[in-house]
Order: sequence, then structure tokens, then C-alpha cells
Amino acid sequence: MPEQVTDEDLELLGDLGVDTAPETKGGRSAREQRIIAGFEEIERFVEQNGRLPRHGEGLDIFERLYAVRLDRIRESAECREVLKGLDPRGLLEADVTLSPVNENESDEELLAALGADDVAHDDVTKLVHVRSREEIQAAEEIARRTRCEDFDQFRPIFERVQQELDSGVRKTVKYKEYADIKKDDLFILEGQKVIVADRGTSFVTDYDRTNRRLRVIYDNGTESDLLLRSLQRALYKDPSSRRITDLESGTLFSEVETDDDQAAGYIYVLRSLSDHPFVVQNRAVMHKIGVTGGSVKSRIAGAKKDPTYLLADVEVVAEYRLANVNRKKLETLLHKFFATARFDMELKDRFGANVEPREWFLVPLSAIEEAIRRIKDGTLGDHRYDRETARLVPSE
Repeated sequence: MPEQVTDEDLELLGDLGVDTAPETKGGRSAREQRIIAGFEEIERFVEQNGRLPRHGEGLDIFERLYAVRLDRIRESAECREVLKGLDPRGLLEADVTLSPVNENESDEELLAALGADDVAHDDVTKLVHVRSREEIQAAEEIARRTRCEDFDQFRPIFERVQQELDSGVRKTVKYKEYADIKKDDLFILEGQKVIVADRGTSFVTDYDRTNRRLRVIYDNGTESDLLLRSLQRALYKDPSSRRITDLESGTLFSEVETDDDQAAGYIYVLRSLSDHPFVVQNRAVMHKIGVTGGSVKSRIAGAKKDPTYLLADVEVVAEYRLANVNRKKLETLLHKFFATARFDMELKDRFGANVEPREWFLVPLSAIEEAIRRIKDGTLGDHRYDRETARLVPSE
């Protein structure tokens, strides 16, 4: 059974300049109507540009297509018969010649650049099969990408996002089919990170659908003015595409759980209740920082018997719920950030084995809270912990 043409197919063909208007019933066959429609496109090109379409690698792909089409129409007795009386400019006359054809490029190769396969030599207008991936890349990605003149504004964003992905603070999730795309949204498309820098005014297409222009920046320093639906279609068609989670949306650190959240546990900050003289003297700034997938209450049960908790009860002084985040990477990030203030000690467990707790830090609670806030807003990488002042300071 032949594949049904969908509204998406018609819209995509329309973006490529292919006439998708329904065939009218009348005295001419569908093939004759296609021949006439194809010739009329060539006439419009001549009217708008004041010259015939030409061959040449440096020319617009559609001009090259029209040049191939005109060559074939001239060679076809059938086409010349159909167009008799419909050529007021004399475009079919043999003495009206085009620039020399590039001998190294076949007509089929030229049409293939538009995403058309198996084009019959004697059919000058019909695109037999359209491949959506190639069309998107040829008509929008390749043709419309330009150098991003203000990329210096976006380079730090891409670098920070990559750091946050590496640390697990940000996460990538599967792009939902034709989900809305907002300004500042981040995606991975065809292996590249992209950011939606701006959204144009909404308009209604010929297919009664809303659409808008987007300014899309790529991490290789290029940009394009994709249509919203074109980007949605590209993300949906690319099996490896991903949405990069938004820190400000609250999906990583959240007070209220949503239906889309994937539970990831909690960051917890503990204070020891040990009566050891050193702990008593430094209790206000001695904290255990950890991440757990379960409840904090369950985590600290039995603290008295666990060297990890200094063989003493503990109190919870701060707790942050997590969702959609790699717990291990986040915990590693926090421990690495405060590494200069780590409290090194050695205890023996109940079996007499030596244990070195690695999650205790001589850091005030205010510094821990600021570090977590900066993880949420994506600026932790711009700071370091200064042990002398017990504060976060800008990185040098």
C-alpha cells in the first residue's frame, strides 16, 4: 500500500518550494498539470531575476534545479507539446541557451541534494520520494546556517552547561513529541548543543497552523533562523536528540514534586552531637555533607554505631529535595568544592578496623547554603571556597 501523505509532509514540501496544491479536475491529466506547474515556476524565476536559471555549484540549489528542469523540458517532445501556447517569453526555443552544464555533476545528484530519490529522467516536476532528514538538513540547516557574530555571548553558556552536565547538576531527557519550545531552551540535536536565543512573532501558516521564527545558536559558533515547527520536527526525527534540563525550572531542586519529576533523593547537612572536645569546640562549623536516595531519617538511623557519623548521634541542619539529577556526581561535586576544608580523622569501627570518614568539613552552614544556591543558578563554577575567610569567592 502506498504511504499516505500527511499534513506534515505537505508543509515540509511547501517549505522546499514544491507545489502541493490539489490537482484540479478538468481537461488536462495530472501529469500535464505537473509539467505546466513546473514550467510556471521557471517563468516566475525569470520574471523575478530578469534572466534564465543557470547551472553552477556556487548558485542557489533551487536555481540549479530550475536549470535542470528547463533542460529536460526542452528535450521532451511531450513537454513541448503540453506547453504549446504557454511560453510567451520563448523559453523553449533552442536558440535560448543556458550557461554550460557542470559535467562533473549529474542531474540526479543535483536533485538528490534536495532530498529526492529515483527521479525519472522524463518527469521534470515530480519528486518521487522525499526524505525528511535530508530535507531538513539541506533546506534549513545547511542553507540557512551562518556565522554567529556575537558568539562570545553564548560560548560561556555552552561551557557552563557542559560542566553542569558532567557534574550531574543538569541532565538530558528525551524530547517529547512536538513539545513547546521556549526562549533559552537547550537541546542536543545531531550531536550539537543548541540554545534558542530568541523567538519571533507568531503567525498562521497556509495550513492553519501557528508557527514562528526562532534564532537558534549552535555550539560550533553558527546560527540559523529555523521555524519553530522545523526545529520540533528535527528534534523528533533525530533518535539521539535530547532536551537539556533547565536549572531554573526547579526540576533539580524542588520544594514541590511534579508529575514529571524522577525522584533522586536529598542533599543533607548534618551536625555531630558527639561530646568529643574537638567536636564540641568546632560544632558550629563542623558539618557532614551527603546525598541519599532515600529519606534522611532512615539514613542516619543507628548513627551511634557508625564511624561515618563519628560514632555519635547527629542532627539534620539542612535538607534539599532532589529530582532528575545524578546523586553520585552531585555529591562528588560538593565534596570536591569543599575539599580544602575536609576534616581528616581516623576511627575504629566495632570490629576494630580503621575507618576514615570523608564527608565531614569545617565549613559554616552559610557557605554550604550558598554553594547549593550557586549550583541551582549555574554559577558554582565561577567560584571557589576560601578556607581563610570561610566564604565563596570568585575564581581567579
